[in-house]
Amino acid sequence: MSIVLVTGSAGLIGSEAVRFYCGKKYEVVGIDNNLRKSFFGEDACTDWNKNQLSHEFSNYSHFTIDIRDVAAVEKIFKNYAKNISLIIHAAAQPSHDWAASDPQTDFTVNANGTLTMLEAYRKYCPEAVFIFTSTNKVYGDTPNSLPLHESETRFEVDHTHKWYRGIDESMTIDQSKHSLFGSSKVAADILVQEYGKYFSLKTGVFRGGCLTGPSHSGTKLHGFLSYLMKCCVHNFDYQIYGYQGKQVRDNIHSSDLINAFNEYYKNPKMGEVYNIGGGLDSNCSMLEAISLCQEISSRELKYIYVDKPREGDHKWWVSDINKFKTHFPSWECKYDIPKILNEIYIKQMEFSVSKNIYS
Repeated sequence: MSIVLVTGSAGLIGSEAVRFYCGKKYEVVGIDNNLRKSFFGEDACTDWNKNQLSHEFSNYSHFTIDIRDVAAVEKIFKNYAKNISLIIHAAAQPSHDWAASDPQTDFTVNANGTLTMLEAYRKYCPEAVFIFTSTNKVYGDTPNSLPLHESETRFEVDHTHKWYRGIDESMTIDQSKHSLFGSSKVAADILVQEYGKYFSLKTGVFRGGCLTGPSHSGTKLHGFLSYLMKCCVHNFDYQIYGYQGKQVRDNIHSSDLINAFNEYYKNPKMGEVYNIGGGLDSNCSMLEAISLCQEISSRELKYIYVDKPREGDHKWWVSDINKFKTHFPSWECKYDIPKILNEIYIKQMEFSVSKNIYS
């Protein structure tokens, strides 16, 4: 029996992984205790997604445990042991704004929780592949030192700079303001690398830009495109923080990310690191995303501008994904921003119905 274990299994990336591997007839074990609701409130609750997965897939088993609970995590690993062939660790406290309100919880979830997962992996199924969902926030605010040109709707990197086509893995993670969230993810990121390199385990670190898709329970503090479309559809006010709304993000659809994970699973490395995101083909500024949301939904979005950027926020982030594409040439990104937003819009229109069915 080949088992895929997914943490954060009711979240955006975790639920996409569950659907992907259940569809391939693996036995999938999910770990998620809906901390997202505790972090961000009722509108971020993921129970609807957990219940939908359990309803759709007979080969899915869900465990409502905390990844910081060593005994509970070890019990699951001990039970399935060497039948586990892949671990996708997507559970996290994901907001740099929220982290400042409770640094201890942020660090224990992101760093200590990852250590708990790694130790159980090393002890019970060391032949498996371990994939960690990291973040571009490990680079801190270093991207803001790039030479930028300002246009009507966005910032762009000067075309003479080596990173004008995207930032690669050689950017330093040192000597910058990371946010407390970025710091806890750095700790986890380095741990996953070290378990690969020191213990010769098959671990991979994926430093994502904005991860997105229709299964995102978007909320004010986390989930850029999902929350933006939610505001548009439901006539909520949206807030832009600083940079005139011209800050640029690349966005990768959860389906494209899980396909990248699967390529790595088929041919893993030891302690490898990849920047992963929409790259040049799937990026937008805040202003551009607002315009697209209005066009797709045929509704006007009301937004408030706050003339102060978030601490450590990036003016411009586009991932250079060439390292991953060189290692795994059969993978390609299938989604761009309009296609992503169209899917999110359809899901938002359907969401109240599905939430009532699976709540």
